[in-house]
Amino acid sequence: MTDRKRKIVNDPVYGFITIDHPLIFSLISHPYYQRLRRIHQMALAHLVYPGAMHTRFHHSMGAYHLMSCALSELRGKGVVITGEEEVAAKMAILLHDIGHGPYSHALEHTLVEGVSHEEISQLLMQTLNGEMKGALDLTLEIFNDRYPKKFLHQLVSSQLDVDRMDYLSRDSFYTGVSEGVISYDRIIKMLIVHDGELMVEEKGIYSIEKFIVARRLMYWQVYLHKTVLSAESMLVKVLQRAKTLAGRGTELFASPALRYFLYNRIGREEFERDQDCLIQFCLLDDYDIMGAIKVWTQHPDRVLSLLCGWLVNRELFKVQLSNEPFETGLVEDYRAKVRKRWGLTEEEADYLVFTDTASLKAYDADDEEINILFKDGQVRDISSIDNALVSHTLARPIKKFYICHPKF
Repeated sequence: MTDRKRKIVNDPVYGFITIDHPLIFSLISHPYYQRLRRIHQMALAHLVYPGAMHTRFHHSMGAYHLMSCALSELRGKGVVITGEEEVAAKMAILLHDIGHGPYSHALEHTLVEGVSHEEISQLLMQTLNGEMKGALDLTLEIFNDRYPKKFLHQLVSSQLDVDRMDYLSRDSFYTGVSEGVISYDRIIKMLIVHDGELMVEEKGIYSIEKFIVARRLMYWQVYLHKTVLSAESMLVKVLQRAKTLAGRGTELFASPALRYFLYNRIGREEFERDQDCLIQFCLLDDYDIMGAIKVWTQHPDRVLSLLCGWLVNRELFKVQLSNEPFETGLVEDYRAKVRKRWGLTEEEADYLVFTDTASLKAYDADDEEINILFKDGQVRDISSIDNALVSHTLARPIKKFYICHPKF
């Protein structure tokens, strides 16, 4: 290995991150991976928390660093991890978000219908594996939980994976919301493998509880903050309106990649059948969307220009939250006001007044559990431990209804 293939990256959250394998260096250098630099990790949350300008690239590199730390810790405890498995697990976490479209989760299922970012990640990983002559074979086995050493997959994807550890640490750092701070270093020190599965030593219980509490607080205070919901809902409505207009043959300014997705109906079948879909998807990022939105502020379509103008100038919709669904009469009243104020039709008013739901289950005991290994060899799920915070509050789902409308 030449020095050229050994790099250090200065990360504001963890300090120096080392890239020390030519395969990993090749992967990070690939245009598909570099595209993540042009996708905001937290979509439009920076309209509420101005510091939240970090990208999917930042996050993936951070998760890679935590994966490196976790593998090193487990090796130190006698867990057998070969050099090939180490590289494959690191590449799996680097690639876990590669299928995200513009503005991350905010526009999922909007430009591409019925295809999740996880499915697009799979297709991209298979494409990269072909280009790299099978170098990602083991990575795909780990990523898809087909490899015998289950703990490697659990580090990539579970309720206690390095993905969650990084995004909570990173998002709290960039937003300045201290409630999201977790003891990721202590959690990693407490990891252990028992019967082939990832677990936490008994003395790490409180760190895990703090981790789950932090996740809940970050969701309601940041990710599902009502102004963030407003901005991201408006962004979705902009793209929905643009696709409707494109379907009617209306001319819209758009980059070639954005035009491809606006003027063609792209779903799962097209992605699986036509390689060009994947190529066009990888040319699409936040810049395409915001560049078009700025131009659309002058579009003759009243709904599109209003939405884009408000979004660009941060004149965001008012959001009301409720524990119960909103009465139809209230929604209709707002729509009537909108129709009168801006001279819109009923169909057009639907873009400006709408309802939706936000929900969260901070810890899902029905999903893959976070297991605690006690000194006597007993294994118990975190939510079943006596006096655990998780069993009383955090395992209960919370659902909130909200209505969005322009400020009158």
